[in-house]
Amino acid sequence: MNDMFIKSREIGKPFKLSRRGFIGASLGALALGVVVPAGCARAQAAQAVVPGTRVSAFIEIRPDSTVLFRSAFIEGGQGIFTAMAQIVGEELDVDPANFTVEGAPPGPDYLLIGGARFTGGSMSVRMSYDAMRKLGAAARMMLMQAAATQLDVPVAELSTEPGRVLHAKSGRSIPYGELVDAAAGLPVPEEVALRDSADFRWIGKPVGRLDAHDKSTGKAQYSIDLKVDGMLYAAVQHSPHLGGEPDSLQNEAEVAGMPGVHSVHRLPGAVAVVANSWWRARMAVEALQVTWTEPAPDVSRAMPADFSTEAHLAALKAAPGDGIAFEEEGDVSAALAGAAKVVEASYDAPYLAHGQLEPPSALVRWNEDGTLELWAPNQAPEMFQAHAAKVADIEPGQVIVHSPLLGGFFGRHFLYETANPFPQAILLSKAVGRPIKLIWSREEEFLRDALRPMSAVRFRAGLDADGLPVALHAVSAGEGPAGRWFGRDPDKVDSTAVEGIAGKVYAIKNRRVGHIHVDDPAIIGFWRSVGHSMNDFFYETFFDEMADVGGHDPYELRHRLLADSSRHRNLLEAVAELAGGWKRGPFEAEDGSRRARGVAMASPFGSEVATIAEVSIQQGQIVVHDIWVAIDPGSIVNPAIIEAQVNSAVALGLSSALLEEVVYVDGVPQARNYDGYPILTPDQMPRVHVRIVESGAPMGGIGEPGVPGVPPAVANAVSTLTGRRVRSLPLSKFSLEEGGAT
Repeated sequence: MNDMFIKSREIGKPFKLSRRGFIGASLGALALGVVVPAGCARAQAAQAVVPGTRVSAFIEIRPDSTVLFRSAFIEGGQGIFTAMAQIVGEELDVDPANFTVEGAPPGPDYLLIGGARFTGGSMSVRMSYDAMRKLGAAARMMLMQAAATQLDVPVAELSTEPGRVLHAKSGRSIPYGELVDAAAGLPVPEEVALRDSADFRWIGKPVGRLDAHDKSTGKAQYSIDLKVDGMLYAAVQHSPHLGGEPDSLQNEAEVAGMPGVHSVHRLPGAVAVVANSWWRARMAVEALQVTWTEPAPDVSRAMPADFSTEAHLAALKAAPGDGIAFEEEGDVSAALAGAAKVVEASYDAPYLAHGQLEPPSALVRWNEDGTLELWAPNQAPEMFQAHAAKVADIEPGQVIVHSPLLGGFFGRHFLYETANPFPQAILLSKAVGRPIKLIWSREEEFLRDALRPMSAVRFRAGLDADGLPVALHAVSAGEGPAGRWFGRDPDKVDSTAVEGIAGKVYAIKNRRVGHIHVDDPAIIGFWRSVGHSMNDFFYETFFDEMADVGGHDPYELRHRLLADSSRHRNLLEAVAELAGGWKRGPFEAEDGSRRARGVAMASPFGSEVATIAEVSIQQGQIVVHDIWVAIDPGSIVNPAIIEAQVNSAVALGLSSALLEEVVYVDGVPQARNYDGYPILTPDQMPRVHVRIVESGAPMGGIGEPGVPGVPPAVANAVSTLTGRRVRSLPLSKFSLEEGGAT
């Protein structure tokens, strides 16, 4: 029987939760105790499933006609749950406000990203949009078919209004909740008609966030909030150098006798204390006096004891050759040789931490039937399930994964192995025979974060007699996160290492983008907008250098070189109009401050973005007053979410441009908390102005595209004010004054 519907006779019926079927009732977060997703997921694995087609895996309709929807994608503040309710609700004919959305368990139904499943790359909505519309339409048709039988009328005579099936001829109607028994036994229709976009009621509208109330009232449950009966707490102390192991614990007996301490443990690369509160566990583990071994020669990804960011950056800058070509068009060598002028510059950007609000945590429980339950913030439930099974030495089907709301996203919650706490929690729970909740302190998080990679790029451009670029040659050195975690072909370039340098739409006839792979000793990962976060800074600031040398205004040169791309030219014009017209400066503002503007464009994750920043320098400090962003995602689901995401992206992009930098000395990050790793403060946040442009192009992403245009727009404005180019981030490491930068 189709299990997409909750039968009315089950509401209020006592339900005994088994350990296998437990999905959070004791956490106070369970909406439907009769649902056992973990068992369903294991049953689904035994049959061939086309992802996104089985209504039962996603939709449950309650007797009151409200909907429980299981999202394949995880909510981390980006508005996915609301967008999914809008998309499905549009075709199901249920107001999104009547949806409850939760993260789906692992299972083949949810492998919507090319046969895999992860929340990232700004892919969630755009990659599932069509499938989710069809899913909602299929469920609506099943309800109408059930109503047709009950009313003894043809389906063609029926229609729906939110939550009800209508028969206009007789004036009768039936709420969805009264049709669930009959609809449950019907097959899912293979072909369904979709609503015309002209008739959309919720898609494209600023529907309120479904998660806003619970988050603002403290009811939202994150991994760090969760509890289960009999739970103990754990804290860890890691080896200062990845790959080191605990040797001797000089004061183990003393620590074991501290108040509330249950036990002391050695783990791979760490020591842990289990106690009856997390604070006691933390105080105890930090009191441990540990002697650490040096990493063995054969340990993979061990951190060298002499590693420094200064030396690594020097190695990137000195990497010889032109690298493997990722993009090649025309004859760059000949064009450079015949150019009237040649412009050369080198750029670099540092490691960045994720610094999400919620520190990493995991809650683990071994059940009496041999299954393992894991509650952990994650972006890829199936990946976490497989790795948890490997650590626990059980089958993946025996691992029940719950995916709570994420208290910060930014690419931090992929499977980075040494940067995730859940393997440690599994081992500790097995050792003590009780559920374990492990939380990393902020200091341990900074020590073991998977960083945005460091990168350096060399540019050469050839200009003709009119100062127009005829050739561009770029060589990037470093390592991309996709190659690190998903495998790298040594004869090919990892696109995440060059995106934002390659793929530019400016009409430069001859161009080559190459990459030199340099192994990064640090654990690197995905960071919001990935390679675009630094590569668009490199390219778009060098673009201004080309314009200056050629005697062109940087906005006008962009406009000219976009003549063959109306989409991009219109977007550039839109951001200028939003800003009240383009003026580079320097100019005097109404408050008497001397200001300048910078402009940049980016093409991240299927969307197009144009950004203008207005900047002044006051007492040697950069002040960003306004940032204007025009974004073209092709088509949209929720304009309010887009505006919110652009605002948050601007904050993160500006923070990275002005302040953020992870520095290693002797193999250890120098910042272990926010006192050493400053981030943007509220008083540094500029006014943000957003214009959404719907070009009708295929739908692009939203969560990340607002980031990469901010650093170059700000840097270009700063260079206009100072008269000198700044080619390295963050900008705070330079002494800046109007008319000069040192």
